[in-house]
Amino acid sequence: MLLEAPFTEEKIRALKVGDQVEITGLVFTGRDAFHKYLHDGGKPPVDLKNSIVYHCGPVVVKEGGKWVVKAAGPTTSIREEPYQGPLMEQYGIRAVIGKGGMGPKTLEYCRKVGGVYFHAIGGAAQVLAERVVAVEGVHLAEKFGAPEAVWEFRVDRFPVVVTMDSHGGSLHEKVLAESEANFRKLVD
Repeated sequence: MLLEAPFTEEKIRALKVGDQVEITGLVFTGRDAFHKYLHDGGKPPVDLKNSIVYHCGPVVVKEGGKWVVKAAGPTTSIREEPYQGPLMEQYGIRAVIGKGGMGPKTLEYCRKVGGVYFHAIGGAAQVLAERVVAVEGVHLAEKFGAPEAVWEFRVDRFPVVVTMDSHGGSLHEKVLAESEANFRKLVD
């Protein structure tokens, strides 16, 4: 299913765990330093209302006077668990892309604010970079360095899967429960 900007609450609330989505529009990268910066009262350099934040430390180089993305794989999201939910509420962030899922606090905020967690395939950094059609800006690079900077990516049909939705569904919780049940069967 195609998800095109603007990323409104109505569009995001229509998504369910298991939906395969191709995102087209503007996505902002944000990792540990950016999340902590916002949490500690820093001002976002971009408008995050109805945005998608991608947990990604891209490899970006300047070629012919413009930025070119060489690798754009997801980074592990659980590190942002202390910050993500409150930032979604405070700034109107609609969705997060990463890998590995997030915890119950973020899931609760997804339910509360009408947000989702998208899982991007780890190990596919070069393939995902091909879906970044333009770099429209870079912010806070001087403060945090290139991997932790906020990159504005214009993406076209960026492939993800909904693994946490605004209805309280979590593929991560389901897999954990099934794994624990299977483990108990093996041990007994």
